[in-house]
Amino acid sequence: MKCTRRSFAKSTLAAGMATSLGGCLPADQQRNTVSVQEAGEGRILHLDGLSSPLKIASIELLKKGSDHFILTRSTDGATGISVTNTRANYLYPILERLVIPCFVGKDARNLEQLIDDVYLYQSNYKMTNLALWCPVAWVEFSILDMLGKAAGKPLAELFGGRLRSEIAIYAASGNRHTTGAQEIDVLKKHVAETGARAVKFKVGGRMSNNADSIPGRSEDLVKRVRRELGDAVAIYADANGSYDAAHAIALGRLMEDHGIDMFEEPCPFDWLEETRDVAEALSIPVAGGEQEPSLRRFRWMIENRGVDIVQPDLHYNGGFIRAARVARMAAAAGLTVVPHMSGGGTGYVEVIHFASFTPNAGPFHEYKGSVEKSGTWYDPPLRLTDGKINVPDRPGLGMTLDSGYLKDAQKIV
Repeated sequence: MKCTRRSFAKSTLAAGMATSLGGCLPADQQRNTVSVQEAGEGRILHLDGLSSPLKIASIELLKKGSDHFILTRSTDGATGISVTNTRANYLYPILERLVIPCFVGKDARNLEQLIDDVYLYQSNYKMTNLALWCPVAWVEFSILDMLGKAAGKPLAELFGGRLRSEIAIYAASGNRHTTGAQEIDVLKKHVAETGARAVKFKVGGRMSNNADSIPGRSEDLVKRVRRELGDAVAIYADANGSYDAAHAIALGRLMEDHGIDMFEEPCPFDWLEETRDVAEALSIPVAGGEQEPSLRRFRWMIENRGVDIVQPDLHYNGGFIRAARVARMAAAAGLTVVPHMSGGGTGYVEVIHFASFTPNAGPFHEYKGSVEKSGTWYDPPLRLTDGKINVPDRPGLGMTLDSGYLKDAQKIV
């Protein structure tokens, strides 16, 4: 194969991140001998020890304070609890009418097949995107919690075993209203408060057809951030689909010159070819996939090197099982996975669970939550220390909540 600028840079990406930033294995060491398609088709869950059916009796959506919970019960009294993201406020009718009925009455041990079945149930494929897959993910999380509790195993053991007991985070800033100088202060504050050795900031205007949120802000910030934060911090920039390929490449060249380590979603999420053009033109890794609901399009992105870092969202893409399929396909191509994190709920906890059992997970994972808020739900409590969070190790999702905690919750569905 011809040694292009991209092929050389990308072959050393994971190795460079691992040695300088304490992260994943070199990409060549992650690569499988199976094809990308084959990698995404194998069985995911390890349910040894669950020899008897675990029939799902009911699935409810409950609200307590500002949080929404999914409570799943089996016919023999087992329970599982998960936390939704903020979209439960308006997606609950889809959950009630088009998702829950596909699972009730079924054996929870057949969860992988049920995740495939719900796509066809009541022609749900006509609604595919986060409106469908978020409710599916919430149900899947609660069923996995129930399966883990029934088996007496933490979540990672259901996915082949824990590889990491703590996960390094990158502190994500969602600002687009700040000036370059103001945003530098925000990033410095995040680093000081969390101990993170990686940060992410926003560029562009979000799906804005090349317009900046403040004229000149993105270029100013790109030029400042490495100089201000120093060489010990990994720096990621997220465009949220702000640019066409030409504008993204131009800004990417500036990022190359000023030490940015990753360029996330440079083009609109469904511009697969244009995103690949950007990735081929730049030496820095290009990431994408946060809003992708199709496993087949993920396969295209991976097989055609449309991105260098693959980013399924655990909610938007339909849960851990589907994200694990994406990760296996990425591993077959020697690519790294850094899942996107939905806002609200316990999204960062789900990300650290996923990173704990995924061999080709990246060195840093998104954090924009509050360990203090959710810390009371876990035993031992979650701790953010020196930029790392401990992975919950109790059975299932690791939460100490039980149905008693929700006895005064409002039933939505």
